Amino acid sequence: MQAIIRYELVINEALRSALMLDTPDEQIDEFIRFFGKHIGCDRIYIFEDNKKEHVTDNTYEWCRQGIESEIDYLQGVDMDIIDWWYKAFDKKENVIIRDVETIKNEHVYTYNTLKIQNVKRLVVCPIRYKNEISGFFGVDNPPIDDHLGLTTFLDMIATLVISFLKIRNSQNKSKREAKLSGYSALGQIYTSMHYINVKTNRFHIVKMEPQILTYLGKHEIYDIEDNFTDHICKIHRKFCQADYVDREVEFMDLETLEERLQGKKSIDSVFYGKLSGWCRSRFIPVDYDEDGSLLHVLYCVECIDDQKKREDKLLYLAQTDTMTGISNRRSGEKMIERVLNNKVSGMMCLVDCDKFKSINDTYGHMAGDEVIVAIAHTLQKSCRDKDVVMRLGGDEFALFIPGVTDRKCANAFFKRLFENLKQIQIESIKDHPIIMSLGACIYDGKEELTFDELYCRADMAMYQSKKVEGYSATIYKKKIAS
Repeated sequence: MQAIIRYELVINEALRSALMLDTPDEQIDEFIRFFGKHIGCDRIYIFEDNKKEHVTDNTYEWCRQGIESEIDYLQGVDMDIIDWWYKAFDKKENVIIRDVETIKNEHVYTYNTLKIQNVKRLVVCPIRYKNEISGFFGVDNPPIDDHLGLTTFLDMIATLVISFLKIRNSQNKSKREAKLSGYSALGQIYTSMHYINVKTNRFHIVKMEPQILTYLGKHEIYDIEDNFTDHICKIHRKFCQADYVDREVEFMDLETLEERLQGKKSIDSVFYGKLSGWCRSRFIPVDYDEDGSLLHVLYCVECIDDQKKREDKLLYLAQTDTMTGISNRRSGEKMIERVLNNKVSGMMCLVDCDKFKSINDTYGHMAGDEVIVAIAHTLQKSCRDKDVVMRLGGDEFALFIPGVTDRKCANAFFKRLFENLKQIQIESIKDHPIIMSLGACIYDGKEELTFDELYCRADMAMYQSKKVEGYSATIYKKKIAS
């Protein structure tokens, strides 16, 4: 269970890191780089099958520092050479070689190939698309002690890998079609498209949603029109959510467009539209005049509502403790670091459950999990929306309460928090008491402190609280006093 949770956390972090990049190729490279570093292997690679040619190609590869790349030498590999891998995949099995010497006699070619690459052990999992094998995902020289766990991990990310590959293929296909079919075909992936002369402000509508045309009093796409700026601002003030209007109007300023597009293939902006939800608007340069100045551009709008929802969900998963639903350590620590950097005064608290191990030992881990969830929800209920509430791990939690800067306010908060915690009732642990200890440190908003330094001070206060039976809170001082 712990291994799966750890893998899920790594997957969430890898997705977050990959989605910060722009292109599918960059995202896939970052995705496997992240896993390689966290797994602690020599090499991670993706092979994609070309069934028409009956070969498989190494398309992506990450190597640990000091390990030579093999991707250039592993193109057009005859699938028959590793047919025993595909037979295993057909039986829904993964290929696990714990010691390459064990295949020396039965699979000579594979053995020789792996020996040349200094591969001593490996784990390979198939990539399936529409129930058909389309390639495989492999790890060379993974840690010795967890091959089965690693196959579980690779199976978990195989779906994500194929999703990245599908997005890449889709984008590559769109690019090819756009080059062949021109702007009309390109317009099919957008909800609207305008062709604009930057110098004259005149424009032509390539594509537009029927509802917007109706609003403009038009029943069909019309020819060249004057004053793109007034036209598009009118549309956005009607159909763009109010919070985004001013930003979009600034984005559509043609006078600054050439400077903003300098050295770029396009620029974009995201807004929320009343018709289609989340949208991305984009300026794409088309051509330049004899003096090299920008002449024509495309202004395109595409609906990204589904994509935005997926990204928001992935971001939520990356920032959230999966058991309790509150912030996880990484995201909570970043929030507190921002507070410290902005010199916002307040109080840092560490909270944990006394003798929590006895609850697990007596009633089982499911009951222990119920207790952790109940504590998390109670902490969240006891705090304001602007307060930071996070789970550090196990039964340990942390809070940062902006504005609490003196002992009187702190004691009032402790009293309210402890009263709420005492109300927790878990049926599965009967009358077993849930006792909490708290260590706190007040930050004055002036001192230069890191999260770790603030944590250490609160932890020293927690050490004193643990000496007291029952609910106890201690505020850090240079000389600790309860």
